[in-house]
Amino acid sequence: MKKRLLVIATMVLALLVFNSCTEEKTSQIQMVSKEEMKDIIKSDHTQLIDVRTIKEFEAGHIKGAQNIVYDEDFANKISQLDKQQPVAVYCHTGGRSAKCATILKEAGFEKIYDLEGGFEAWTYKDNLE
Repeated sequence: MKKRLLVIATMVLALLVFNSCTEEKTSQIQMVSKEEMKDIIKSDHTQLIDVRTIKEFEAGHIKGAQNIVYDEDFANKISQLDKQQPVAVYCHTGGRSAKCATILKEAGFEKIYDLEGGFEAWTYKDNLE
């Protein structure tokens, strides 16, 4: 009886280990409001990315953002980022950031936030922060 329980326990343990090793982590893209984004970027571990042009970025951006322009080389540019840390992305109104969020997902980033309405929504009736 003890042998049988030991065999069953070993098989269950092996199955659990196998499933945890083969379970693929799936990236998530989450659209967030301005209010949600404010909370997200307060986290020390969130990488805030502005994908607008340099000229747009210099005209105003969210405090703490780094400018990684969305272009044909975007996938290479993001290789410097930490895939395990959350990344928050925005553009002017949301079109480019949606494309960038998809590229980030395909590159294996685990948690991706996309600012709904972009920088325009961020600055609407609000001071730059």
